[in-house]
Amino acid sequence: MKLFLKIISYIFHPLCIPFAGTVTYFIVTPKYSPLELQSGNVLPIFILTVIIPIISFFILRNLGIVSSVFLPNRKERKYPLMISILLLCMVLLKVIPNNYVVEIYFYFVGLITASFASLLLLFFKLKTSLHLMGMGSLLMFIIALSIHFEINITIAISFWILATGLVATSRLYLNAHSRGEVLVGLLLGIVSQLLTLKFWL
Repeated sequence: MKLFLKIISYIFHPLCIPFAGTVTYFIVTPKYSPLELQSGNVLPIFILTVIIPIISFFILRNLGIVSSVFLPNRKERKYPLMISILLLCMVLLKVIPNNYVVEIYFYFVGLITASFASLLLLFFKLKTSLHLMGMGSLLMFIIALSIHFEINITIAISFWILATGLVATSRLYLNAHSRGEVLVGLLLGIVSQLLTLKFWL
């Protein structure tokens, strides 16, 4: 059981959420998206939100700033979160304007808002679950896409709700977070996306 839940934590790592949301949009959207538009968003976003953070993690670990990919304590989370916010801002300011998609633009606005709120809470000695923050963000984004395009993607929504439950269970079972930290993380993710809906839904 422990091994299974640890694998769940790796598979649904918050590092994957920005890229997963971008890919989900292009799979779900009924709008015509030329290959240039898709590659112009997907590839740079993958590099900036997955590849560079992984490289940054190894650098931070070699410097002794972080000890694990799961960032177990508050002190370890500050620099990775700052790097994440910087990279998300680069996507928002440099990548998306060249291949503008309004839904993806505000999805990243929501991710930055949630990440910044999580960073701010660290200064008040409050740790939140970044896993659940990411899961909540993508869940709300998928629901919003379903409403926006008036399409039935119940299976995808149901799968992500199940995945969110599994991730929450894994973080609690592995004693990575308290129930409060899991709940706050989930709420940060959902609310940050809800706040952007009035601009594009």
